[in-house]
Amino acid sequence: MHIKRIISATSLILGTALSLNAHAQSPTCELDRPVKFGGMNWESNLMLVGVERYIVEHGFGCKTEVEQGDTLPMFAALQRGDVDINAEIWITQMQEPWDRALAAGKVKPVGTVFSGTDGWYVPRYTAEKFPQLRKAADLKGLHEAFVDDEDPGRGRIYGCAAGWTCGTINANLLKAFELQNEYLIYSPGNAAAQRAAITAAYKRKKDIVFYYWTPTSLVGSLDLVKLDLPPVDADRLACITDPKCERPQPTGLAEYPVVTAVNTDFAQRAPKLISFLSKVQVPETLLTQTLGHMEREGLEIEEASLYFLKQHPQVWRKWVPSEVAERVEQALGS
Repeated sequence: MHIKRIISATSLILGTALSLNAHAQSPTCELDRPVKFGGMNWESNLMLVGVERYIVEHGFGCKTEVEQGDTLPMFAALQRGDVDINAEIWITQMQEPWDRALAAGKVKPVGTVFSGTDGWYVPRYTAEKFPQLRKAADLKGLHEAFVDDEDPGRGRIYGCAAGWTCGTINANLLKAFELQNEYLIYSPGNAAAQRAAITAAYKRKKDIVFYYWTPTSLVGSLDLVKLDLPPVDADRLACITDPKCERPQPTGLAEYPVVTAVNTDFAQRAPKLISFLSKVQVPETLLTQTLGHMEREGLEIEEASLYFLKQHPQVWRKWVPSEVAERVEQALGS
């Protein structure tokens, strides 16, 4: 009985000590309010936000919130301080507002997440049917394979949604490769219509050529071939992206730097979180593969974020101190 009391007392003391030690090591958030993310409405951004929120919550002990919206409204919210973090800013797609915000000292870039790409694609079954089709210039003489329903005398190249800046790129590439007499650029009303047209053609094994970008679940989930473009020529590219370009010349499309941007006041108040965000880097191909897996398996964004964290610790552990990584992995395993 006496021995049992000693063991019981010792266990109680040890358990209390372990509890106190665990409490001492538990993370304390740098902010006394939730960290606010901009949830811009496309897949790669939403998945990255999911990954970062999980790490911020379980690794740094912070509460988080997400404000949903389009790119420019969320960027305005970032400048006002209504949002702390925009995880994925495509600078070249919004150069003027980005430059103004930087000059005003309202936002701060803290790291390059990945480099985005774009170009013209065909399904692999189309590439196999037309082995001579390897480059964008090879479309010449093949317009009958991609007949436009509204203008049967020409082929159709599915461009991006009406009003997007990539509409200028597609129109100028068509002229640069002297394809304007054989093809039309078709601009769907929105991104959903663009995606629906591509996937419908793919399911029917219809030959189609279209503009798209990465990282995206569509490119990750379909078996596609990207048509080769010439090497990037800076002067020619400047013209290709200019809606007033008079004589577009063939060139490749440069990769787009995609950065994490934060509100300046938030950057000053949360140096540990800024250190983490500055290290967030994901290879574009890995992000596209993850989004493709999400599409094929029918996963929700939250499920895809957890899948990424569980499958690729070798990537995200580099972003955080070891004790933070251990807390995240413990949460993932629970």
